[in-house]
Amino acid sequence: MRTPSHLILFGLLSVFIAIGTYGCATQSGTSGMEANVPDEERIVDPGIRDLAQNDLATPTARTSSIMRAELTARNATGASRASITDVLFDFDRATLRQDALPVLEANANRLKDEGAKRILLEGRGDEMGTAAYNLVLGERRAKNVQGYLQQLGVQVELRTASYGKDRPLCFDHNQACWQKNRSVHFVVKE
Repeated sequence: MRTPSHLILFGLLSVFIAIGTYGCATQSGTSGMEANVPDEERIVDPGIRDLAQNDLATPTARTSSIMRAELTARNATGASRASITDVLFDFDRATLRQDALPVLEANANRLKDEGAKRILLEGRGDEMGTAAYNLVLGERRAKNVQGYLQQLGVQVELRTASYGKDRPLCFDHNQACWQKNRSVHFVVKE
């Protein structure tokens, strides 16, 4: 004969089993019932776009005179070698342009002739896009320049750094300035 406590215990056990069977997902990620999953994922990637001049908000931190002086001093580190030209890149690209190849070949010859031992390649981006995106883009640009210089036989210590949009070479908000910031800057350390 069953006592009421046995019936209550049996009822609770049945409820827990039912919840566990239908409420929890299996290891394959399904719940035992038909899942309503769309056929394709619908994530809209806005991408980076050129902004009109009037769409830009002027960042106060980058335009203050104290910040400009500090960034100019940081950018001027290393030995002064006016003959080493920055390598420019297209908007949202890390591939070397055709007009950058002769610049890199001339820079490689100058570095060999001047006996440079350590070079820092500073990759940069313009003010479009996020800071994180421009850091990655600047790193890719610097690595591409480093690889091409190594293919040319430059036997110096080449290090790369990325400053993204956080350490611009030019502070104006126009196409010419943005182009200057989409670059790899050479800093001769020794």
